Amino acid sequence: MDLAYDYATLRLIWWGLMGVLLIGFALTDGWDLGVAAMLPFVGKTDVERRMVINAIGPTWEGNQVWFILGGGAIFAAWPFVYAVSFSGFYLAMFVVLASLILRPVGFKYRSKKPDPAWRTRWDWALFIGGFVPSLVFGVAVGNVLQGVPFRLDGNLRAFYEGSFFGLFTPFSLLCGLLSVAMVVLHGAAFLSVRIERGPVHDRARRFGTWAALASLVLFALGWAYVAWGGIGFRITGAIDPVGASNPLRTTSVREAGAWLANYRAYPWMMIAPALGFLGAALALLGIRAKWEVPAFAGSALSAFGIIATVGLSMFPYILPSSVDANSSLTVWNASSSQRTLFIMVVVTVIFLPLVLAYTAWVYKVLWGRVTTEDVGRNPHFY
Repeated sequence: MDLAYDYATLRLIWWGLMGVLLIGFALTDGWDLGVAAMLPFVGKTDVERRMVINAIGPTWEGNQVWFILGGGAIFAAWPFVYAVSFSGFYLAMFVVLASLILRPVGFKYRSKKPDPAWRTRWDWALFIGGFVPSLVFGVAVGNVLQGVPFRLDGNLRAFYEGSFFGLFTPFSLLCGLLSVAMVVLHGAAFLSVRIERGPVHDRARRFGTWAALASLVLFALGWAYVAWGGIGFRITGAIDPVGASNPLRTTSVREAGAWLANYRAYPWMMIAPALGFLGAALALLGIRAKWEVPAFAGSALSAFGIIATVGLSMFPYILPSSVDANSSLTVWNASSSQRTLFIMVVVTVIFLPLVLAYTAWVYKVLWGRVTTEDVGRNPHFY
């Protein structure tokens, strides 16, 4: 069948591309966030902290583009999801954006004065810009897995019935801590291949060790909670993959353990959680044995597996509702029009390879270990 007229295929493609954007953000900006979250602790002197900052300094802005692309893609491909999530999570998004704004300001202003107190304050600002978004993103994922408290009326108007502090449940906080552990592990593994061997390198390895152990434990606890903690949703009515985008045409129920049904139906999906665990274990082994490239590969595989586990568990749900399961948004009932999705696919096929090629070229040109000697003699360093 002609792709231009296969609505179901287009919806699946954009569900997959959303996963690619989220994983791309976690794998690139994730190490930036992790490095920033460790900055005040792995660097004890100004020179050491400058070395850490300049390990991510040349590329952090480009990596953040994945976050912008993700928000734009949700807006264009899944307008119902964008409307409900960005309005319901408004205060949480504000906290994330406020924290992220500290990053460019911290990078640019830190070196403007040689005063140690001035630079220390900006170091902690960079820490906030790395730690807070990592935590809140994980908390948001935990809330999505539990169901978001919204409902749709007969005119498809969304009503959010939750509160900011209601987002912080025990399970969502567990997911938030897993997110922090995941990016700190990735950041530590990144530093191990990007800075000279020495005291900072050793401190990063210690943080990576604890983050790898935390990732393994928290991921296992999260899996157990999903299996036995009473969360999950299941579609009970007929599914029309090519039907009109109207969330109210889907009937759903909340059902304990339903998020694991896809793994029973499609055992190959177990590859995702297996990568989550095995990647963290490989990273741990690589960090302890000073195998830097395997450690970095393991942290990347772990992040890939953890994020893919969430997406595969929930499919075809994107944003389930905890107060009215029949208002839940899925791949089949919440997308843009067929023509919009097709045009977006064409644009993506043209420009995404260019973006990836340029990104690869940038990293090839800028790759290499940052040293304390570089920090002292390079006038272009932060």
